[in-house]
Amino acid sequence: METEQQQRESINASLSQGTLALEGTDTANLPKLPPASEPESQWQQISRQISQFLEQLPQYLSDFFRDYKQPLITVGLILAAIVTARIVLTVLAAINDIPLLSPLFELVGISYTSWFVFRYLLKASTRQELADEIQSLKNQFVGE
Repeated sequence: METEQQQRESINASLSQGTLALEGTDTANLPKLPPASEPESQWQQISRQISQFLEQLPQYLSDFFRDYKQPLITVGLILAAIVTARIVLTVLAAINDIPLLSPLFELVGISYTSWFVFRYLLKASTRQELADEIQSLKNQFVGE
């Protein structure tokens, strides 16, 4: 009777510790496993994956920008040029719709073109002057 009492106490003690042993065995030398955890639900798994992704998102973006910095800048400049061209063309179309302004602009354009031809393109010396000025401007922008 006393041995049964001791066995029950050992079983109760092992149950309270989260482990279970067979009756009449020495539990001091046996490895003890923790109680099984409850499995994650599908929503918990998805939310955990999303939170891990959002935690690593700044690192992903900085790596992406570091790896593709030059192509991203090029694409940005091309898009900016396209937007600027569209705005300029829209403004010119709006100005062109104003009466008497379109013929005035045509007259100014014809006048400037004829002045440029007479000033720079008729004589060889003035053509050389124009070529030197273009080369000077090119060296200022690009460098030598």
